[in-house]
Amino acid sequence: MSNCALNRRWAELLLEALTRYGLRHVCIAPGSRSTPLTLAAAENQTLICHTHFDERGLGHLALGLAKASQELVAVIVTSGTAVANLYPALIESGLTGERLVFLTADRPPELIDCGANQAIRQVGIFASHPTQVLALPPPTTDIPASWLVSSIDNAMANLQHGTLHINCPFAEPLYGDEMAAHQDWLQTLGEWWQSDEPWLVQPAMHTVVKAVDWDIWQKKQGIVLAGRMSPEEGKYVAQWAKSMGWPLIGDVLSQTGQPLPHAELWLNHPRTQAILAQGQLVIQFGASLTGKQVLQWQANCQPEQYWIVAPLSGRLDPANHRGRKFTCRVADWLQVHPACPQAPWADELNTWSSRVFNCVEAKLAGEFSEAAVAHQLPQLLPEEGQLFIGNSLIVRLIDALGQLPAGYPVYSNRGASGIDGLISTAAGVQRATNKPTLTIIGDISALYDLNSLTLLRYLSSPMLLIIVNNNGGQIFSLLPTPQEERQRFYCMPQNVNFKHAAAMFGLHYAAPQNWSELKQCAQHVWQHKETTLLELNVAGSEGVKCLQALMKQVAAL
Repeated sequence: MSNCALNRRWAELLLEALTRYGLRHVCIAPGSRSTPLTLAAAENQTLICHTHFDERGLGHLALGLAKASQELVAVIVTSGTAVANLYPALIESGLTGERLVFLTADRPPELIDCGANQAIRQVGIFASHPTQVLALPPPTTDIPASWLVSSIDNAMANLQHGTLHINCPFAEPLYGDEMAAHQDWLQTLGEWWQSDEPWLVQPAMHTVVKAVDWDIWQKKQGIVLAGRMSPEEGKYVAQWAKSMGWPLIGDVLSQTGQPLPHAELWLNHPRTQAILAQGQLVIQFGASLTGKQVLQWQANCQPEQYWIVAPLSGRLDPANHRGRKFTCRVADWLQVHPACPQAPWADELNTWSSRVFNCVEAKLAGEFSEAAVAHQLPQLLPEEGQLFIGNSLIVRLIDALGQLPAGYPVYSNRGASGIDGLISTAAGVQRATNKPTLTIIGDISALYDLNSLTLLRYLSSPMLLIIVNNNGGQIFSLLPTPQEERQRFYCMPQNVNFKHAAAMFGLHYAAPQNWSELKQCAQHVWQHKETTLLELNVAGSEGVKCLQALMKQVAAL
């Protein structure tokens, strides 16, 4: 009997098993060898299928969907280099914790290492980066269906964060009419098909134990560092720190409202460092700190103990402080360690933050630049919407010069901090939530993922994609790169205009010349629900020079 029907039954069972773990979204690239998986996904009524012709962007689309939905998301690709193109998204998910399942179709073993077309060694292709790996054999009825579902269940039970790579070899034929065959093989699972439970249930334990000496530590002079976390957790941490009377230094992704804004500018001042040096306990909630000055302070601070509370496993402390790591959800830890209301011990930091805010306001008054947009970004945000921030210079400027609303959803790819897949990740975030989305990235980042503009063509809610065109990777102007080689080998200016890219993909386009036009354009997008590519043309290293000038000005206060 043909392999075609068995391939389909095998793929059907595989995807059904994954739906028992909340799988709803499947991202699919075109390919022949992946036909059993693609058709099985299309026929499963539980699944929403997304497509993209570029596997690199497809992986990031899945990453964005998982980031915003906090659900499992699957990716289906064909064999060969299509698989290798998923690598960047897989690496990012391992560092930021989104749960993905990569279903990579493969040639059967007899076609590997013998010159067969599109046949590469896919088993182990991602080295140590996947959280879990399952290398399946080619489909055969000699293997019971219960083995396949229990193998998937076991891998999923151990996938708390990151990616599960399931390699799926299929022998030809991949197409045919014998689709009713091998139903008896599936039916050996009996009543499982009518349930919504996994075949092999392995309950996870999520108990958070209170620190036995918390009664002692909560009375000390503490400092809160807030990294990446959910909007609800960001508000929770801000309220908790305020009640404790502890200063909170909030990252751009913390969603705490950054009660002490512009820390990137005032943290390097001798007086603020002297105040913070009195801290006896530092508690960092969440990971992925952005600002260079914040990271330097974090590396050099010497409290009695340094605690980290984050759901990701591992140390998450490049400075290797003496302290404790609590691997749990931030909200769960806060519930077990309620705030002990106390008077603030470092009120002078509020004065410093206010002084620096006035410096920023005065410096940027009347300007129309990427620094000014970073400072005034909250004025562009849609109501009940969300923000996606790109990497390199723009995220640094927003972190240093902006102050985002508490609890407003903010997303970014700050695990590996790469510029690949930013448009496709933002598209995934928007599709997962169906909220109006403001996305802001740099010109080189946009060029890197340009073909993912196709993912923005038919969105159910509007997106305003702001491309800050400062003609190159100006982040390198912040670094001591050699002046004579900087433009050619680091910034690499491309002298491009994105109007033609917008036209190519059928998107609305705008290039405002002043702040008033920019605000009007944003309001138009949100009111008329039009996805628009907005090009912000700014002078080369102007953003970098503004940031450096402000840092010098604050240092002299």
